[in-house]
Amino acid sequence: MLDLIVKYLSTLGLAGLLAGVFIEAMGVPFPGGIMVILTGFLVNQGRLEFSSALMATLAGYTAGSLTAYLIGRNLGQPFFMRCSRYLRISPERLEQTRAWLDRSAPAFIVFGRFLPGVSNLTPYMAGVSRIGMGYFLFFNSIFAAGWGFLYLLVGMFFGHNYPLISGYLNTRLPLAGGGILVIYLVYLHLKGRLKKGIKKIK
Repeated sequence: MLDLIVKYLSTLGLAGLLAGVFIEAMGVPFPGGIMVILTGFLVNQGRLEFSSALMATLAGYTAGSLTAYLIGRNLGQPFFMRCSRYLRISPERLEQTRAWLDRSAPAFIVFGRFLPGVSNLTPYMAGVSRIGMGYFLFFNSIFAAGWGFLYLLVGMFFGHNYPLISGYLNTRLPLAGGGILVIYLVYLHLKGRLKKGIKKIK
């Protein structure tokens, strides 16, 4: 599988990377992250340029996320509720995602991509919640830049161990991102309760 991806990237170059990351950003099960890591491996070999690879990654991720956002914004939550059985999305998960977005949209847009089972919903639910497009793209770009930069560096410096590295990123990094998001949401909850307590005292 990995050798096939390397062959694909070697043949199509940056256009293949952009297409793969676009699909990944739309939440479709696809090894887009692995493609970015393997692109870093090709950069290390001098077959691609780092800056061009990073720009292709950012362009693909932004385009895919924006497409998903517009789908969510134009079709709305009723569409996802009707199709939840086919999309394997439970109504409870939709409501949980909506609640997280209402509580802290920036944190969810940046860190929600790390959460298994929720990451593919992030741009769609941002559109459903009618978060401003510029607002969404700003925080989405923060994640995309960090994600693309990190994965390319991993591929460049540890490309010969890419099966081990990709496994690590797919298991440990989502847990770390999820932990950060939970801590941030707990902080917001405690902050809100503290404000209410101060108002009652006054």
